[in-house]
Amino acid sequence: MSSALTDLCRYPIVQAPMAGGTSCPQLVAAVSEAGGLGFLAAGYKTADGMYNEIKQLRGLTGRPFGVNLFMPQPGLADPSAVEVYRHQLAGEAAWYETPLGDPDSSGDDGYDAKLAILLDDPVPAVSFTFGCPTRDTLDAFAGVGTYTVVTVTTPEEAQTAQWAGADAVCVQGVEAGGHQSTHRDDPQTDGAGIGLLSLVSQVRETVQIPIVATGGLMRGSQIAAVLAAGAEAAQLGTAFLICPESGASLLHKQALTNPLFVRTALTRAFSGRPARGLVNRFMREHGPYAPAAYPQVHYLTAGLRKAAAKAGDAQGMALWAGQGHRMARELPAGPLVRLLAEELDAARTAVSTGSTQ
Repeated sequence: MSSALTDLCRYPIVQAPMAGGTSCPQLVAAVSEAGGLGFLAAGYKTADGMYNEIKQLRGLTGRPFGVNLFMPQPGLADPSAVEVYRHQLAGEAAWYETPLGDPDSSGDDGYDAKLAILLDDPVPAVSFTFGCPTRDTLDAFAGVGTYTVVTVTTPEEAQTAQWAGADAVCVQGVEAGGHQSTHRDDPQTDGAGIGLLSLVSQVRETVQIPIVATGGLMRGSQIAAVLAAGAEAAQLGTAFLICPESGASLLHKQALTNPLFVRTALTRAFSGRPARGLVNRFMREHGPYAPAAYPQVHYLTAGLRKAAAKAGDAQGMALWAGQGHRMARELPAGPLVRLLAEELDAARTAVSTGSTQ
């Protein structure tokens, strides 16, 4: 690993920032304490909420950690499409006995207020999702000693991040669970995502800054593969989602290895942006009709998802998961980091031994 990444973590293992409560301070601290790099998800939180979780996290670990921010989203092009979708979801609202949410809630996720806090009281690393910050913003973080990472899904986005002054890019393959972190949400490109190994190789030939690879990674041998392809670290989300320290609901954790959920798919059903999750009833019934409208659809369905979880109905929840979800291991985060590191070492030794025979 490059010296900057080495300073942040003992092992080239990053815990993905999973918004919605999964990446809570307890999970982040456990990963960082074990030698990985934990990331706190600030998405969907207020600036004060983020600050309080950072304070809590600092009380749990003195090791480096990161915070992930959502970039502000452009205005909605077709509000009528959201209204049509609202009518389609009326039956869900009646079934779960809960009102639909307000789609006109803030689209900037408190971005400027969160920037101000992180620049005033810096953390070791900050990553960005759904776009690339301005050079001024990235320069400001460099000035306070914060390592910056921009999530990308194409070589072109990686090049934009390098030009803007990012320290590294997190290269997200189409296998990844949760939202696809495209910089521009274009419905014409739905389903056109690039697999991780191919994407890492393409980005490696496009930019000179370090690469963190993410998407479907569940084993140390897979980490070895992306490092061999040109990454300097691997980011895992679904692998940590099932950990006892994770803030994900028990239903979500159980669904990862439940034979009832046999596959994942990308859908706009829950948030209006392509996101990979376990295929369930809600996704099948509403996915084909959901508009490209993030975060409006996210706010519209928020109450439904909470009501489904409260009712113990996994068929109405957003069960975000990567393609490797069936390989999830129910281990505490610390032992999981150490096991992944051991598997990584074993895979590297096997390759080295094999190459000399």
